Amino acid sequence: MIETVIGPLLPIVVTVVLGFIAGWHHDFDAKQATTLNRMVMLYALPLSLFAGMLGTDRAQVLSQGPLALSILIGMAGAYGITYALCRYVFGRDTMTAALQALAISGPAVPFVGVTVLGHLFGTQSAVPISVASLVMNLIQVPVTLMLLSYGLSQNRVESPAPGTATTPDGIGGHFLPPPEEPGFWAPPFGFLLIVLNVKFPAEIGDSLNLLGRATGGVALFASGIVLFSRKVSVSLPVVLSVTARNLIIPGLMLGGLVLLGSPADLTRESVLTLAIPTASIAVILAVQYQTAEQEMASTLFFSTLLSVFTMGMFIWLTS
Repeated sequence: MIETVIGPLLPIVVTVVLGFIAGWHHDFDAKQATTLNRMVMLYALPLSLFAGMLGTDRAQVLSQGPLALSILIGMAGAYGITYALCRYVFGRDTMTAALQALAISGPAVPFVGVTVLGHLFGTQSAVPISVASLVMNLIQVPVTLMLLSYGLSQNRVESPAPGTATTPDGIGGHFLPPPEEPGFWAPPFGFLLIVLNVKFPAEIGDSLNLLGRATGGVALFASGIVLFSRKVSVSLPVVLSVTARNLIIPGLMLGGLVLLGSPADLTRESVLTLAIPTASIAVILAVQYQTAEQEMASTLFFSTLLSVFTMGMFIWLTS
């Protein structure tokens, strides 16, 4: 069982460590890490998201309604609740609250899930992987981009450049991000193609994935550089984020499905999908918007490191 968890998680730890070593060796600095993440945001990530949508089978997703609904509620609900708590209870600014909500509610299913869930559930793993990827790509990432854009405009209003006149915009003015955010447009367009059952040759997906596959590796490598330049932080927000991501959210899902008398297979697939550690997209966006970079990188590092134990526990509990 431990090999099932360590196998897909070890590459994440190794890549982050390599980035840390590159920063320590002065091969890259924080500014260059920002450049790497810019490449990810503008090119690699949109291609990866769009290619992932092209590979999603419509019939397979629609046939698993209860499983899809539980994952949707678990991820989207956790995002909304976490953002509200961070913003209005703990008083965090809009941008940091959005990133923390994404780090807590967004498991790295596209990267880790293929190996872990694939080993545990075989071909059935395609459904939770597809649904979790759709929720992240269609809800969590676009909403985070919207809130980051809105928060950035707020900061510019509060600290305007000399000689400029600014007026605050409502959050509705940031519902549609600017064209330079292709990460927002790729998932909805890909989802539309799934609904219309539009098929593309496999060669097109392979062409997009050539650069798209670099998303996770480059983002994690840049995260390691950020960790060195910002230093690993064991702050209260990091501890709370890791605890919520690795224990509280999958634990609540497990308790809720047991109370509802859900089938064992549904419970196990839903819980283990949400028990996967946090996704690197939170770090990508943190570096891109220069907000809470140390906190997001530290959350990613500790969530991944501790998931070897926490995922093993949930695998045992749902066996």
